[in-house]
Amino acid sequence: MQLNSKVIAAIALAICGIAVGACSKQDAETTAQDTQAGQAQGTSPAQMMAGGGEQLPAAGKIDPNATMPSNHPPIPQALVQQESSQQAVPAPAVAPAGAPPQEQAQREGKLQHVDPQAKFTHFRVGNRNVKSILLDQGVVWIGTSGGVVRYVPQKDEYKIFDNKSGLISNGVFYVGKLDNKITLGTYGGGMAQLEDYAAGKWKIYNIPEGLADAFVYGVLRVANDDIWIATWSGANRIRGGNLDDPSKWDTFTVENTNNGLPNDWVYGLAEGKNGEVWLATEGGLARFKDGKWQNWNHEKGLGAPYEKVKKDLAFKTDPAQFSSHHAKQKQEMGLQGVTGAYNPNYIISMVVDKDGVVWCGTWGGGLSRFDGSKWKTYTKSDGLPGNQVFMLHIDLKGKLWVGTDDGLAEFKNGKFISYNQEDGLFSNAIFSMASDPDGSYWVGSFGGVTHLRLDKKK
Repeated sequence: MQLNSKVIAAIALAICGIAVGACSKQDAETTAQDTQAGQAQGTSPAQMMAGGGEQLPAAGKIDPNATMPSNHPPIPQALVQQESSQQAVPAPAVAPAGAPPQEQAQREGKLQHVDPQAKFTHFRVGNRNVKSILLDQGVVWIGTSGGVVRYVPQKDEYKIFDNKSGLISNGVFYVGKLDNKITLGTYGGGMAQLEDYAAGKWKIYNIPEGLADAFVYGVLRVANDDIWIATWSGANRIRGGNLDDPSKWDTFTVENTNNGLPNDWVYGLAEGKNGEVWLATEGGLARFKDGKWQNWNHEKGLGAPYEKVKKDLAFKTDPAQFSSHHAKQKQEMGLQGVTGAYNPNYIISMVVDKDGVVWCGTWGGGLSRFDGSKWKTYTKSDGLPGNQVFMLHIDLKGKLWVGTDDGLAEFKNGKFISYNQEDGLFSNAIFSMASDPDGSYWVGSFGGVTHLRLDKKK
């Protein structure tokens, strides 16, 4: 689908990777080709997915002294030793007096040559994923595998927060707001809350505070004020939401829930229509309601069967070949005969719509819909752009958007309307999305951010 009558303004915020500058449509096409070439050489979105262990992206310096659970997969020494010296951002128009020019250029400034009326304008971030986007009162917060960026579109100003400004890890998987504070879930650096923006002060909640694991994938406050945190080693519940009271912290794992939680890797959280908590894991979907657990996996209807999707697998490389964690999971889930990137039990994105229907994006098994009793799964054969469903988003009008390895799709009247690089997206690998009250969308990709304005006629 071509958007010749629509305006697409793509703003990829300069945070790491390579030097950044505005580019024309021709330059953008070159960028797209470069991205595809990089993926073909092995830097695929599958490998860049935030998974921890051997499959973690280059997410910046990780605290080598952090205490990990005894059953935690090892963190590669290459990540522990890595410095965040690869950052390159555009110099601000004017640096404050006395500020070292290069250092100031790495912290904050203005994005230059941005034409908000252009069909699309690309700024590059290098080989980095934009994993989460939050819009908060006219400010866009962008979480990436190289830090979090605060961007103010009206002023065209950005500021970067990373391990040079109070975070333990540069890798940011989740950006949200909790207790009126910007809250981050990081790879190996716990959960961080911005206490004082002017001072750049962050408060870190990690394993000593009660966190199940230093890798945090989601945070959710539910109607009864409990806070839930998704981690690599189970889920935390903070009763009443008092993060600073250790006695209020609970940890739920496969072991202490008697397999009610199907897998300790909890990748996402959502609240249901009736106050239940839904948890997306590497081993299936779980529901916690009234103190009781229930779960569903591929055998119960989650994800498409291998025979249906094997010809459409986007990534032929088996993650189990280079990750002991994934090799173990593959064996436990009976997927020994699968040689590509396929695990229908692995839910990598999840949302609950206004009707209480749970939507689950799987690793190669397509998009599954669960109404509480029956499952229905959509794949490429049904019009889905790709079967690796990295992102699910419900916009301000209640419309479902699906981010895949091969483009973005709007689900409308039971059909998928697809958008890709030919329509102006920075990359076809879509990892995050946020709705703007003005009717536009911010879409996070492998390498950049696209500001999508579908209501414009230029």
